[in-house]
Amino acid sequence: MLEYQIAHQERIEHTFVEGDHRVTLLGTLEVGPQGLGCMGMSQSYGQGDDAESIRTVHRALDLGVTLLDTADVYGAGANEELVGRAIADRRDRVVLATKFGLADPERRPRGDAAYVRRACEASLRRLGVDHIDLYYQHRVDPAVPIEETVGAMADLVREGKVRHLGLSEAGAETIRRAHAVHPITALQSEWSLWTRDIEAVVAPACAELGIGIVPFSPLGRGFLTGRVTSLADLEEGDSRHAMPRFAEDNLVRNLAIVEALRALAAERDVTPGQLALAWVHHRGEHVVPIPGTKRVKYLEENVAAASLTLSADDLRAIEAAAPAAAGDRYPPEMLRLSNM
Repeated sequence: MLEYQIAHQERIEHTFVEGDHRVTLLGTLEVGPQGLGCMGMSQSYGQGDDAESIRTVHRALDLGVTLLDTADVYGAGANEELVGRAIADRRDRVVLATKFGLADPERRPRGDAAYVRRACEASLRRLGVDHIDLYYQHRVDPAVPIEETVGAMADLVREGKVRHLGLSEAGAETIRRAHAVHPITALQSEWSLWTRDIEAVVAPACAELGIGIVPFSPLGRGFLTGRVTSLADLEEGDSRHAMPRFAEDNLVRNLAIVEALRALAAERDVTPGQLALAWVHHRGEHVVPIPGTKRVKYLEENVAAASLTLSADDLRAIEAAAPAAAGDRYPPEMLRLSNM
């Protein structure tokens, strides 16, 4: 049985060094202690730079980051193509994760068996690989029994096109039903200092079933780094303009969280983002956050956070600095997609 450190517990110190090959288990899948979210290289957070993004992927692999996360919907397939180019000559060093289920033209979750197969074949072509290491359903389709969806995903495993299965933003009951059809290796859900929804029910269910957790947006979509202090800091077209927590009134209230983190971080000679990310690392041994970035500079800063050892007193101080965030994490139309 896995244990998620939702209570205040000590963590054994880990240090990333060049070429580090330490592993963490997501179910039975070996990955580095921290992954890399690739979405922002192609959408959502301003103008991309493919050359810098590829350098970032390569640097991540050099630093022992093995889990690369993308999805067919990111950049309408362009992100999978970008990741595929980045790993073409180093596929054996990568645990490649992608997702299906939100790229339907109607932008509704899809999970019917025929769609699962089509989506996988399309992702394999864009990525330029013969198999996907970890294949997630991006959002649960409320119109299709999860048993059908996971059954189709399990067929892909039997055919060698997929190695491990995952779900994203799924609730505990759905996870249990899915796991009864085929072992679920990982749950990908938002988990950070200002988004802790999974802690009450979902994380304990995953621990009971031996399922790893892959937190996305562990830095609160960049807000917890302290680099966003007003909407003027965001490029035109940045998706955070539509996020309730970044709306002016909420943003002002949420800046108090960052200022409190900044003070704690200064005492430890780290950045607010590193402290917030280290807190996620301390959630448990089988938790592998995937902070996203498209720049080498921020990748290196994020990777260094995995080296920080926080005491029980540290964790209490960090949590006291970060009470509930003001505003929902998504606009209403996106919140409705969650199965939690």
